[in-house]
Amino acid sequence: MTILLIAKYTILLFGVFIILVGFLMLFKPKKARAILRKAGSTNLINYAEITIRIIPASALITYASEVKFSFFFNSLGWFMLITSLILYLVPRRYHHNYSLKCADFLIPLYFQWISPISFLFGGFLIYTVLSS
Repeated sequence: MTILLIAKYTILLFGVFIILVGFLMLFKPKKARAILRKAGSTNLINYAEITIRIIPASALITYASEVKFSFFFNSLGWFMLITSLILYLVPRRYHHNYSLKCADFLIPLYFQWISPISFLFGGFLIYTVLSS
């Protein structure tokens, strides 16, 4: 398997994941909020979350030259990669406190309102990769 093929399927899985997150936000907004509250809560969760973000980020960068919206894919990939690397350096408690503040602001109704963005974004990733 070539690196481009691995990147392609990684982005497709990432798109499906984003759509599934949209369904979670739409139908189980309290659960989505509880998950957000856990971000950065333990060393395992914090560093696993950051490390896992690097996988689709790298795939977006790698596959950017193959898609119509290459600037977007490349920019998003680099943004995700750089912010992940920065989060490795930020004390875990700051990351966790930020997620708690976001969860306090994002009441369940807000999760339901923004869920269509996940559907659109996940669908955009999938469509763009499949049409390349």
